Amino acid sequence: MGRPEGWVAERTGRAPMRSPGRPQVNQRQTRQAFWGHIAAGLSSEDAAQACSVSEPLGPRWFREAGGMPPITLAPPSGRYLSFSEREEIALLRAQQCEVREIARQLGRAPSTISRELRRNAATRGGTLQYRATVAQWKAERAAERPKVVKLAQNKRLRAYVQERLSGAVLDAQGKPILGPNVPWKGRRHGRRADRRWGTSWSPEQISRRLRFDFPDDASMRVSHEAIYQALYVQGRGALRRELCAYLRTGRALRVPRARTRQRGKQFITSELMISRKRPAIPS
Repeated sequence: MGRPEGWVAERTGRAPMRSPGRPQVNQRQTRQAFWGHIAAGLSSEDAAQACSVSEPLGPRWFREAGGMPPITLAPPSGRYLSFSEREEIALLRAQQCEVREIARQLGRAPSTISRELRRNAATRGGTLQYRATVAQWKAERAAERPKVVKLAQNKRLRAYVQERLSGAVLDAQGKPILGPNVPWKGRRHGRRADRRWGTSWSPEQISRRLRFDFPDDASMRVSHEAIYQALYVQGRGALRRELCAYLRTGRALRVPRARTRQRGKQFITSELMISRKRPAIPS
């Protein structure tokens, strides 16, 4: 017979929580190293290989983040407990150390350690046991703010942005309103007919125009970075993915600057230079 429902809550005083699966805290340093290699100009495959992960995983991380490192991978500020500190707490707790002794060795307040042991202890076995991986997962879960993206919440604002991104803006009589005059700097083959961004608005222009079209409506405000994030980052679900073709670059992902500097083939290498081996000109 199985255990009765609610036996965990009776023994631990906590409601049972669904298992999160394999903790992802061990991949944090790997992801930070991955984006460090991306910033240095490596490709997604080479960055994944340098971090000792599978090559298909690198492009997946790059694509899911929209080509930019997630803000959750920023270095810790020291205000909150890190995963390494939670490992130390678990080790010291296993050695039967008191709360004040743990706080003294970590340089933290005793109230911080006591609150950590009380809030983030594992309850799956029916007892309160502190494990670093489970504590890190609970802390990250509690720190999440399920805030709805503004473009996904405000239908009127989303329609305004999508119309101008696609260049399909109509007036009250149904006549199309021409988009901004995009200057053409002159290319070798001239202006292409399929350049859809020639009549569309850029995210910067849309963000600034909102203040003129809706001066008294504070809900009709969005930054150009929020528009880019809604287009690039997967899972936002605010703007249509195909609208990336109307951007100035036409990219569906951001490209780090260090990677763009390495584009193009270098046909002249140091091995082909003969100036070093050429004899000096006699005077």
